[in-house]
Amino acid sequence: MPDTTGFTLSCTLCSRLAGFLQDVKREHPEYYCLPVPSFGDGGAHLLIVGLAPGMHGANATGRPFTGDHAGILLYQTLHRFDFASSDQSVAADDGLLLKDCRITNAVRCLPPQNKPTGAEVNNCNRYLQQELAQMPPDSVVMALGVVAHRAVIKAMGLRQNQFQFGHAAEHQLAPRLLLIDSYHCSRYNTNTRRLTTEMFEAVFAQIRSHMD
Repeated sequence: MPDTTGFTLSCTLCSRLAGFLQDVKREHPEYYCLPVPSFGDGGAHLLIVGLAPGMHGANATGRPFTGDHAGILLYQTLHRFDFASSDQSVAADDGLLLKDCRITNAVRCLPPQNKPTGAEVNNCNRYLQQELAQMPPDSVVMALGVVAHRAVIKAMGLRQNQFQFGHAAEHQLAPRLLLIDSYHCSRYNTNTRRLTTEMFEAVFAQIRSHMD
């Protein structure tokens, strides 16, 4: 689907990130190495917000959570709950389709060590604002991790101290917009069992119960 959020692949608002992408492109000329657009239907009732593209995942393939470890659990779970046509996402042209779901990131460019600065999160927040503005009534936003949670709160113009992150926590952001938090499905969280498959699926069960 065309991106209608004002996002552009030529965005260079963050000079540190733009320079880093150039460095990575020289090392990996076959990689995508551009700002990564959202994936899915612009009118979807579920928006999943991650942190940022992974070095050898979305930064390589050009699709959020595609080609890296974090995407394994995410797409398996999306498929199980009928949000995706397949349980694997391996390339941007693999034919996978999302169903009433859209995936984006708080920061759309690969950051060094996967750690964007606060200013970089803020620069990208305009795109998240537009993502949220185009969502239909009775929609759900899923924030993967604290950075994504805070980015959503900021994009909605709300006070951070009124919405504390917590795994499986629910936050009514507007009369017909619900935020549900989850620990990020990163390798670190899954390997340490901070986030298990059962825990992640339970959050998606919450989402399905609200959407259905």
